[in-house]
Amino acid sequence: MPKHYRPAGKKKEGNAAKYITRTKAVNYLQVSLAIFRKLCILKGVFPRQPKKKVEGNHKTYYHTKDIAFLAHDPLIEKFREIKVHRRKVKKAVAKKNRDLADRLLNRPPTYKLDRLVLERYPTFVDALRDLDDCLTMVHLFAALPAVDGERVEVKRIHNCRRLSHEWQAYISRTHSLRKTFISVKGIYFQAEVQGQKITWLTPHALQQVLTDDVDFNVMLSFLEFYETLLGFVNFKLYHSINVNYPPILDPRLEALAAELYALCRYMSAGSRRMIGNSQSDEVMEDKDEKSKADGITEEEKDVKNKASSKADESELRLAQLQHQLPTNEPGALMNLVEESTADDADDDDTKECKGLFKNLKFYLSREVPRESLLFIIPAFGGTVSWEGEGAPFKEVDEDITHQIVDRPTQSHVFLSREYVQPQWVFDCVNARIILPTEGYLVGRVPPPHLSPFVDNDAEGYIPEYAETIKRLQAAARNEVLPLPGIGDEDLDNSLVAAMMDRTESNEAAEKKRKLEMLEKQYHDELKMEIDGVAFSSLSNKEANKSPDAKDDTQSDHEADAIKQEEKDDDDIGTALMSRKQQGLYKAMKMGKEKKKEKIELLKKRKKNADSSASSKKRH
Repeated sequence: MPKHYRPAGKKKEGNAAKYITRTKAVNYLQVSLAIFRKLCILKGVFPRQPKKKVEGNHKTYYHTKDIAFLAHDPLIEKFREIKVHRRKVKKAVAKKNRDLADRLLNRPPTYKLDRLVLERYPTFVDALRDLDDCLTMVHLFAALPAVDGERVEVKRIHNCRRLSHEWQAYISRTHSLRKTFISVKGIYFQAEVQGQKITWLTPHALQQVLTDDVDFNVMLSFLEFYETLLGFVNFKLYHSINVNYPPILDPRLEALAAELYALCRYMSAGSRRMIGNSQSDEVMEDKDEKSKADGITEEEKDVKNKASSKADESELRLAQLQHQLPTNEPGALMNLVEESTADDADDDDTKECKGLFKNLKFYLSREVPRESLLFIIPAFGGTVSWEGEGAPFKEVDEDITHQIVDRPTQSHVFLSREYVQPQWVFDCVNARIILPTEGYLVGRVPPPHLSPFVDNDAEGYIPEYAETIKRLQAAARNEVLPLPGIGDEDLDNSLVAAMMDRTESNEAAEKKRKLEMLEKQYHDELKMEIDGVAFSSLSNKEANKSPDAKDDTQSDHEADAIKQEEKDDDDIGTALMSRKQQGLYKAMKMGKEKKKEKIELLKKRKKNADSSASSKKRH
């Protein structure tokens, strides 16, 4: 009888009952492979890796409960209706019944994915945690060419562009951006929304080409769900800051491809309008309560009269303050109230990001990446304009402090502003300080662009420019301070105690070294006595040796002894470990060795780069 023999009629057990192959799952659901793949993507069902693959290692396995979960979903019936509808259209076209074909094409079966978003993400924080891939995919399709006849519909590309700009406008408005990095793949951004760190990648502003190496059907299935998810997230975030969604943009700015600037204007105006409406509603409610409260005791009436007189005085003061504000800015008082309350509610990190580019005015030349800078600069409190129609201010504005350029020569130069390369903005954002502009001037090779996502202390190698930035940060924040919780007397006492501990440790190390030397000498004498060497010959050899040679041999012996001691300790430790622990220990040692080799390689490259730069300067 075979080892895995199962009699007929006996129920399956173990992995055979828990997992099912993809072929059996497709046959069980009675759908095609393409529809099955789309269903799995939309529902969030992914292949599993069972410990024991019953039907072979070359097959794909799914959990049986996941397949039963798909079988009861209403989407599967919608996909069957779509398949039947396409067959009817094809049949009508084949019979040359054009009227029937047109009627069928105008009424295709539709479905919504709203239910799936709530099903997969019960809370809003769950949706934010899973937003990284969603944002990367949406920004990728937003950069594709919107051309009819391509594999991606034009309306899908426009929708992705709209969703991406809405997300960027919210991040810029709430000053939630934390890190950014320019790489070969694109530009990485990291934002912090409601305590969740969200990282996404946007491609460079270049002409994208649709290749045949990518299965766009799979990517479009992911995009279909991600569009719905991001729409819900944007809706929730916009309402959290009292802004209506979806936004209504200025058609003139939208026609000039300045959607992000138009969104920022809409959000600032919308938040003021919502605050004004809420305050007017409160005033109406107060009036209704006053009208209902007639016919009460005289004491209560007196109290209410006093309260109303105080309210009238406060309204009068507010009106006087309103007259002092600029008349050409509607709702300026509400804007000030909103900003003051927002400042109180913001945390320290948000306040630091909000005031980085405060009182700085930027102007973008036509050759720099406009969209990324329009996103970053307002997110850190700066004011920005660009070269072209729809810009808030022109290049001749005298209040401009920095002009971002990326070409070596300029037709005209304003002496009242600084001309820097785009990398300066990204490095200032990552360092959280205004860096000196000397290294980023036009025509110069800028400093290395360091990634904020790499922990230099953990990697073991700190670049030279990172140390320079640390010194600048310490100088900007005045971090030369005593230890927290230690006064002058405590500091003196701690220094004295540290000096005493250090002298004691030095004395102990000296005693240990002398004992080791005496022990070594004793072992050498015993060895010579066994070999039959006379003590007089040994003393003559020692006298003939120079003191430098003695020191060298002594240091070599000490180094060998230390290495041997470390090796013995490792051998003793590994002997007491189990086989699994020994494997983990070896893997840790290999990782440390690789890390050390990487650091040595980086140091070598740095040395070669410095030597080549110095040789070029000489020539």
